Amino acid sequence: MARSVLVTGGNRGIGLAVARRLAAAGDAVAVTYRSGEPPTGLLGVRAEMTDTDSIHRAFDQVEAEQGRVDVVVANAGITRDTPFLRMSEPDFTEVLDTNLVGAFRTAKRAARGMLANRWGRIVFMSSMTYAYGAPGQANYGASKAGLLGLARSLAWELGPRNITVNLVAPGVIDTDMSRRISAERQAELMRSTPMRRAGTVEDVAEAVHYLAGDGARYVTGAVLPVSGGLGLGG
Repeated sequence: MARSVLVTGGNRGIGLAVARRLAAAGDAVAVTYRSGEPPTGLLGVRAEMTDTDSIHRAFDQVEAEQGRVDVVVANAGITRDTPFLRMSEPDFTEVLDTNLVGAFRTAKRAARGMLANRWGRIVFMSSMTYAYGAPGQANYGASKAGLLGLARSLAWELGPRNITVNLVAPGVIDTDMSRRISAERQAELMRSTPMRRAGTVEDVAEAVHYLAGDGARYVTGAVLPVSGGLGLGG
């Protein structure tokens, strides 16, 4: 039976790979996007993660098109990398509002239908930065670490209704974002990665596919690193 899935920020990179993997497994998949055109073959809905009403409208559209959302992957995120002493308060708060509070808004709206159905899967897209930090990413690291506390708190609250809440933590993944990292920093990260190479978006998508499926029905409040060993699990 096809499930209804929503992937936020699913029009490119990791989010798009996740959406395509779940669609290939037979799910009805929608993705949110802010600009440009949605990817072909997937239901695209515009949404702004800092706007609760926008998120509600996106869910309303998805529910009208493909039914109550069974699986939500909160993937949308931004960066505003700046050394801490030069980081403005908006640099900090805008990243948290999108990455952390946006995930809260998304999960809260998704939980409505999941609670009624007594089944659901919530997957937050974090980063190994949650565990080891990174220079110039005090805002991003704080947002990704915050997702762990959010996921584990929700795991307690929603678990009795057969809703799992988990975290995927990618390491260095070959994306447009990672290609902007300096060669020096890339080399440093590879020295800290036992597998000595970057991962692919498909690697992350497989982890999400597992957590969203029946095989992970007894897994909740967990962090699944997809990092080639970077941080060795945090």
